[in-house]
Amino acid sequence: MPAFPYSTTYRTAATGTALAVPPSLFLPVIETAFPRRLHPYWPRLQEKTRSWLLEKRLMPADKVAEYADGLCYTDLMAGYYLGAPDEVLQAIADYSAWFFVWDDRHDRDVVHDRAADWWQLRFRLHAALDSPAGHLHHEDPLVAGLADSAGRLFSFLPATWNARFARHFHTVIEAYDREFRNRVEGRIPTVEEYLALRRLTFAHWIWTDLLEPAAGRELPDPVRKHPAYRRAALLSQEFAAWYNDLCSLPKEIAGDEVHNLGISLITHEGLTLEEAVKEVRRRVEDCVSEFLAVEKEVLRLADRLADGTVHGKELSIAVRACLGNMRNWFSSVYWFHHESGRYMVDSWDDRSTPPYVDNEAAGER
Repeated sequence: MPAFPYSTTYRTAATGTALAVPPSLFLPVIETAFPRRLHPYWPRLQEKTRSWLLEKRLMPADKVAEYADGLCYTDLMAGYYLGAPDEVLQAIADYSAWFFVWDDRHDRDVVHDRAADWWQLRFRLHAALDSPAGHLHHEDPLVAGLADSAGRLFSFLPATWNARFARHFHTVIEAYDREFRNRVEGRIPTVEEYLALRRLTFAHWIWTDLLEPAAGRELPDPVRKHPAYRRAALLSQEFAAWYNDLCSLPKEIAGDEVHNLGISLITHEGLTLEEAVKEVRRRVEDCVSEFLAVEKEVLRLADRLADGTVHGKELSIAVRACLGNMRNWFSSVYWFHHESGRYMVDSWDDRSTPPYVDNEAAGER
């Protein structure tokens, strides 16, 4: 039976591909109020990230050839960080592809009860983040891949931005460790626990940090921490995380996952599967409507920053660029979930095992 039956609503993505969007996942406001665009560098981006995955041994050649383009990792970033210089977008896209591969390794370490392997990888990633240059040739491709992508990201903005990014990602690594322990123990977090953990495992503040090199400058704390700016950033990320939960719920139930808003609602709030889907969808829709309201406040902030000075004008332009890309995140995430083979669970031979995972390298012998 299909994960989301009765997929009769058809829409066309920016790529011109006809897609079937199930009614439970169809969001008219995204398709009408959030037009999808792709960075003009996208075709080259796709090609270079594919080569990078091979060069860094993050995916074997047969998996790259068969699945890399269909996973649409570069499409996601090319639809988000519009206006970024090509080299910045390339570094972000490679880092994003690395992140998905890391997420898959984490999943396989849980499935095969490889706690020692995960523990070792966790600390190596912390070390690579602190000293990328010293880990570029590490024997573990994931460690070397993080070192390479982090080192490139650290080349665009001042050391203060680098330190913030590293601090945020150290927190993400530790959140993945908490998720590992929850899954091994079969512990499903409460709704509130899950929401707090999800903001870290989805790396809300990492993707928000990366808006700044895309815009070409680091934002000062009073702007970055302004309530309207911070709320808009959070809403764009919450939308992405919860829409991901909505789309991946069948895959994660099939894989005995414990981390999904729908699963927490079913377990701790007593909702049926149908009720949980409706509640997650309601939260997703609320993110959209609230963003549309707070977006206006951020635009007023940008207007105030343009105080007649060169600095003020440049800062105002950067804030508008960051806000515009927060907006782009909605459409990019939406279409990614309907185009990427990562969520086409109904086409997998084994609904609990993604076909793009390198089983032999993951220890599944």
